[in-house]
Amino acid sequence: MRPVKSHARFRRFVKDVRQFTPFTHLVLLLVVLWLLFSSALYLAERGTPGSSIDSLGEALYWGVAAFSTAGIADTPASGLAQLIGGLWIVTGSVVFFGAIVATVTSYFMRPMQRPHRQIIDTIEYNLERLNELDDAELDLLRDTVDTLIEHVEKLREIQLSRQ
Repeated sequence: MRPVKSHARFRRFVKDVRQFTPFTHLVLLLVVLWLLFSSALYLAERGTPGSSIDSLGEALYWGVAAFSTAGIADTPASGLAQLIGGLWIVTGSVVFFGAIVATVTSYFMRPMQRPHRQIIDTIEYNLERLNELDDAELDLLRDTVDTLIEHVEKLREIQLSRQ
């Protein structure tokens, strides 16, 4: 496989993920929730004696450290901040893993939901490989395309007669 084709397929994969799955929306939701929960944590911890979170930057870092389950986040000092932190960990985890599951499911279920799109995707994929076909395969392709054109013309005639 040549690198150019691999790169083109990767770009198409990224485009499909952005266009046909909820990944982008869920990542945006996750970032917004992170900012909100970190800000709330900072406000709850501000001025609390013994708190290790003294700035918004430290609260943002805490939000990432707590969410990543790496065990490096300090425990908030106030009860309200602990509640906010616990809610963030649960909510962030649900959105994060939900984004992964929803994206994978949407991506692989897409062809089953749109059979006409699957046909077009298959044709586009095979057109990328057109240079690899031998003469017999090109003849078969020409015959198939001719049949497809005839079929499409018949479908158009049927649709026009219904109007």
